[in-house]
Formats: sequence, C-alpha cells, structure tokens
Amino acid sequence: MFAPRRLGISRRLFSTSPRAHHENPLVRIDSNLRDQSLKEGQGLPKRGQSQAPQMPRKSGPIQRRPIANVDKVLAVASGKGGVGKSTVAVNLAFALALRKNPQTGASLRVGILDLDIFGPSIPTLMGLQNAGEPALTDIGSILPLTNHGLPCMSMGFLIRSTNPASEDNDNTDTPIVWRGLMVQKAVQQLLFDVDWSKNGQGLDVLVVDMPPGTGDVPLTLGQLVTVDGAVIVSTPQDVALSDVRKGIAMLRKVSVPITGLILNQAYYLCPGCKTNVPRYLFGKPDNFHKVAQRLEIPVLGELPLVEGVSASADRGSSYMLNNLASVEASDGEGGLTWRTNMARAAEQIAGSLWKTT
Repeated sequence: MFAPRRLGISRRLFSTSPRAHHENPLVRIDSNLRDQSLKEGQGLPKRGQSQAPQMPRKSGPIQRRPIANVDKVLAVASGKGGVGKSTVAVNLAFALALRKNPQTGASLRVGILDLDIFGPSIPTLMGLQNAGEPALTDIGSILPLTNHGLPCMSMGFLIRSTNPASEDNDNTDTPIVWRGLMVQKAVQQLLFDVDWSKNGQGLDVLVVDMPPGTGDVPLTLGQLVTVDGAVIVSTPQDVALSDVRKGIAMLRKVSVPITGLILNQAYYLCPGCKTNVPRYLFGKPDNFHKVAQRLEIPVLGELPLVEGVSASADRGSSYMLNNLASVEASDGEGGLTWRTNMARAAEQIAGSLWKTT
C-alpha cells in the first residue's frame, strides 16, 4: 500500500484567464518534474507506462483498455440535462453496493466517478463539498475520497475557491472555463490516474456519472475505455426523449453496450391521499415505452417523483440508505415504490454485467 501524500493544486493551473499553452489540469507536479515535462514539450508528467492513452489518430485503430483495479464500468448518461441523472447514478451505485457479486457471493465493491467536468454534482450528492484535496500515492495516482462507504472522484474535489472570503475553501461557485483539449486531459486523468484499490482489492463496478449530451466526454470514454454497460436516464416529456434517441445513437456508434433505460419522475403518488392513483405530472410514459420498444432497449424501471429523494440528495446522502420505516412515514407508497424499483433496476444491471456468455 503506497503511503499517501497530499495533492497540492496551484491556483495558476485552474485560472480561468486565457493562456498560451495547456497545463496539466489536475495534478500539480513538483518543480523538478514540471521543468522536465516542459523541456520535453509535454503538459502531462511522465510516469513510466501509466500514462493515459492518447485519442486515436487516423493512422491507427482505436485502442481501448480497462480501468486499473476496476472489473466492470457502468456509464449513467442522459441526452438532456435536468432529468435527475446524477441523483439516479448515486442511488444506483448504493443499490448495487447492497447486492452480492453473482460470481463470488461477496458484497459488491462499488465506486463513483464524476465525469461532468463543467458541472460536477457528486461532491454535493455524496456530502463531500468541502472535503479538501485528495491525496496522492507515491507514484502520483489520485486516491478517491470516501463517504458512506463508497469511494468517489470528481473534478469538484480538484478546484480551488475563487472567493477570497471563503474560510472553508467552498468552490461551489467556481466555474471551469476550459477548451476541449484541457477537458480531454482532465477526463483522461480521471479515468486512468485514480487508484481504486483498497487493501489489495479493486472495485467490482465503477459507476460513471456522465455529463448530459453527446459531446467530447462521452466520446472520449467510449473510444478509450472498455465500457461494460450504459444506463440512459430520461423523463417522460417528448423534448427529453428526443435527446435520449440521440444519446443512444451516439453510444451505439462507439460500440458501448446499452443495458437499459430508467424513466425518472415517471408519476407522482400522493403520500397523504386515500388512493394511490398515479398522477402523471409530466405526461404519461406511452411515448417513452414506444421509443424503448422501437430501439429494442429494455426499460429497467420507472421511478416516481418523491420529495425525500431530493431532500436526501441535498443532505449528501443516498435515499437507498434511508430507513424503510422513515421512508414510508415521510413519502408513503411513492417512497417505497421508488426504493423497490431502484433495487430491481440494480438487480437487472448486475445480471447483465455478469451474464453468462
């Protein structure tokens, strides 16, 4: 086990002002390594054979590789922002962690990687907003931060506050203003320079919270990493379904297997009403199921709109960890249905990731 050392991040490296060249966006290397790196004309420090692969060129085929100390990679994506993808990703990670490995019978070891560079949500959802900078191993790998028993890594852990009056280094309002090359470097380091091992064991599943849309980050993940499955999150509105179809087409274009769809905020069950009749606040899911059937993608579950899910997320905790009695008392049948459907979705996903070939 490598002894960790603290990760020092220079404010200069995260400056939002224009620069003449790109620097390493994540790791501040010491002066000797930095001078050597600059002499060699490279922005990222050399570390033997552990460098992230480069984006494929026209002269060669796409080279994919697994993430070190990770058995399965599960991407959680959405074609459109604002559908609750990050909240679903975190709760799905905990739902998987509550399950057993189909092959070994041991509890699944699950981690969360936030690849939303411009709008990272995992620090808030995991209760780690001001947790400080991650440590490094002796060879320079980034050690993930852990809360509620799950390790996680996010760009939100690696940026400094731009508010000089902030006493707790609150970087919530700090924007990341980078061009594509800087984003690509950051994504590659988050993918390949994080040490997910603990006590000699790696992860069974790494849940990757993707940014919405079909931009550089999903393309980089699909081209450079062996992805074992993808879950697409949507809401019932037609405007969201239109972007879902584009996201599915993009993932298929880079040969990422799509495990299934999750319909979030599908309906509302009034906790104080005498009858539990679903109220379709955002429209009935008929078009959603038609799209899933036409594209031949299974629907993993429909999650109702539940107040407690949002409240738990704001507290930095997973709704899957709440006591069932308190869930029923506060959110009624809707809360219990949400928990049940999320657990069933996790069961289907685990079965797909470790299906017998």
